[in-house]
Amino acid sequence: HKDRRSESQAVSTMIRALVLALCLAASSAFTPSTFSGARVAQRAPSRSSALSMAFEDELGAIRPLGFFDPLGLLDGATQERFDKLRATEIKHGRVSMLAVVGHVFTSSGIRWAGNAGLDGTKFTDIPSGLAAFSKLPPGYIFWFFALIGYLEINVMKDVTGLAEFPGDFRNGVGPSVQLWENFTPEEQFQKRSVELNNGRAAMMGILALMVHEELNNDPYIINSLAGFPVDFNAGF
Repeated sequence: HKDRRSESQAVSTMIRALVLALCLAASSAFTPSTFSGARVAQRAPSRSSALSMAFEDELGAIRPLGFFDPLGLLDGATQERFDKLRATEIKHGRVSMLAVVGHVFTSSGIRWAGNAGLDGTKFTDIPSGLAAFSKLPPGYIFWFFALIGYLEINVMKDVTGLAEFPGDFRNGVGPSVQLWENFTPEEQFQKRSVELNNGRAAMMGILALMVHEELNNDPYIINSLAGFPVDFNAGF
């Protein structure tokens, strides 16, 4: 019972620490609402072209960095190019947010009931993180990527041409259409800012989880630094 209690406390501490870290990272997402979409601090013109300078007012250019393009991907870029990159960023952020939540849930011991494949492998037999790929049935992985491909080609894009901004995949259907229209322009701007910045934090988060899992099987390194290490994937 003592070991079980200690394991439960470790998992609980892990979740609290991660939630705290996510909250701190997400808090910056509300920064744009303070300035009501006003321009961020101006910087002296450098090698950026007039077109790229125009993107300094775009969503996501927030303090302290403002318009941040260290690789010069937007030098001489058109609005169409910018919108394509922004839609890609938002899509990756959405996937990463789902990935982080899934990682936390499975690392806490939560699993689907039933079998993961026809060979009798149960979801409870699947470890968390990247180690899951070593246990998932090959057919499961195939259909998983097939589903992703279908969504990418037919769903997660502007199919109807009704998109109001990059990443708007409502396509004129579903309750989200009316719910979104109920918000004021200022609220819409803030919510888009929240999603964009939370997605950026999640992309960094899931990358860190994968890297530390491969380095020393300690993805939740913050717990180790706090003195509460978690025996990740113990028993698998």
